[in-house]
Amino acid sequence: MKPAEAYILNQEEPFKSILLHLQLIIEQNFPEVILEFKWKIPFYYLDGNPFCYLNPSKKKKYVDVGFYATQEFDKYNELLISEGRKKVKSLRFSSVEEINSEILVSVLAEADEKKEKGFWKKN
Repeated sequence: MKPAEAYILNQEEPFKSILLHLQLIIEQNFPEVILEFKWKIPFYYLDGNPFCYLNPSKKKKYVDVGFYATQEFDKYNELLISEGRKKVKSLRFSSVEEINSEILVSVLAEADEKKEKGFWKKN
């Protein structure tokens, strides 16, 4: 078992269920992604570039699906949270029921489309 998968399976509820659901949506819609364990969290890579990460915040009681984004998203930008982060935006989920797979897939697809324009750059 990969370290990222073990990390997800070892989370307490509701984080484990949220992470598993997000993992399913991401991997079904983007089968070419590679799940790694970077910076102590599950991190997806696509075409050798960082795609998104899954970060459970037990203190704040949500799971972040984060993106390195140097630009605004065209769709659903109002749903993405930056909270003072200049180059990271995220969707947050406190329960499986809150996950709107249509919105999540749309945001992921836009991040994938914009990767050629430096959308993913971290610096």
